[in-house]
Order: sequence, then structure tokens, then C-alpha cells
Amino acid sequence: MANDKNDKKIKKEKKHFFKDFKAELKKVTWPTGKQLVNNTIAVITIVLITAAIVFVLDLGFEMLNKYGINKLKSAIDSKNNQETTVVEDNASESTTNVENQDTTDGQDTDNTDITPSPEAQQ
Repeated sequence: MANDKNDKKIKKEKKHFFKDFKAELKKVTWPTGKQLVNNTIAVITIVLITAAIVFVLDLGFEMLNKYGINKLKSAIDSKNNQETTVVEDNASESTTNVENQDTTDGQDTDNTDITPSPEAQQ
């Protein structure tokens, strides 16, 4: 019995919802056919203009990236490569200088005459 009351209440609420829905739709002021066409044309025009602006900006940024930033990167990379080459050349020169000094020092020590003292000979 309680189940029947709930079912009737739900059916009544559904009917009431659809009656309210229909009443609200009657209160809406619908655009005329001419207004609908004008508004549709305005929306499509704005969308096309916006798409054209985005397209032009996209091409501009792509060209800027292609010709500007990439060339700037290559210029910086070539400068870094030149500096690296100079540093490597300087490092190899300093290594060569150190090797020459070691050879010279070794020759000085080889030329020294070590004679045992007379006390060490006994």
C-alpha cells in the first residue's frame, strides 16, 4: 500500500515537471526567422575571422621559429664550438709544455753525478 502511494506521487511529480517545462517554454521569446539567419551569419563570420587571425599568427610564429630562433641557435652553437676548440687547443699546448718541462727536469737529474762519500765506501 505504501508502495502504491510512492508510485502515484512519482507519477504526479513527473506530470507536474513536464507541465512546468511546457509553461516555461511558452514564456521564451523565440527569434524570428530573419533574426535567426542574421545571428547565424554573425557567429559564422566571427568564427572565420578568428580562425584567420589564429592561422596568420601561427604562420608568423612558425616562420619566426624557423628563420629567427633556429638561426640564432646555430650561431650560438657555432660560437660555442669555436670556444671549445680554442680551449682544447690551449689544453693540448699546456700539456705539451708540461711534457717538455718533465723531459728537461729528467735530463737535469740524469746529469748529476752522485759519488758515494768516503765514509759510505768503508
